[in-house]
Amino acid sequence: MSVIHRHRHEVEAFEAPVGVSHEENDRGPWFHRALATLRIAYGVTFLWAFLDKTFALGFHTGYDQEGTLDRFGPAAWINGGSPTEGFLSFGVPADNPFHGFFTGLAGHAIVDWLFMLGLLGIGVTLLLGVGMRIGAAAGALMYAFMYAASLPLENNPVVDDHLVGIIVMAVLALGAAGTTWGLGRWWNRTEVVENYPVLR
Repeated sequence: MSVIHRHRHEVEAFEAPVGVSHEENDRGPWFHRALATLRIAYGVTFLWAFLDKTFALGFHTGYDQEGTLDRFGPAAWINGGSPTEGFLSFGVPADNPFHGFFTGLAGHAIVDWLFMLGLLGIGVTLLLGVGMRIGAAAGALMYAFMYAASLPLENNPVVDDHLVGIIVMAVLALGAAGTTWGLGRWWNRTEVVENYPVLR
């Protein structure tokens, strides 16, 4: 009996990947595929927001005050439109504890550039599965700012989609989500990443 138990233990130890416990290995490939699906979905969300605000494609960007859509019109970032002014000027609740801070940022070119570069960088990082630690941290920071700008919340006293986004970014970074259906496995083996693990 002890021989059978020992043999089974040796087989399990052989099958388990290096550095992965038996409990983690039992999750199977579907766990990693689920993380990859979540990563790609959020990557598309960030990248599409960048494209919509850059070209006024009509998904919240490109409508005038009368509700008329003008794709590639003056609201597009490439045509001089501000991707942050509308929300920072009119979307922050009047009783928000940081109302003055956020409205004071509206219309500043540096804010627009930081926001748009953030959307692009986070979107590309999540889609490709490379630089997940920095990309997910930047995504969590952006969600944190949007969460603070949305206070007080309307539908829940604490949780909204921005807070959920912060949690998702943490899960993606800690779960090595870029190694499935992404370039993360190759990226992590590059010399620069091995020398600077923060780039993983």
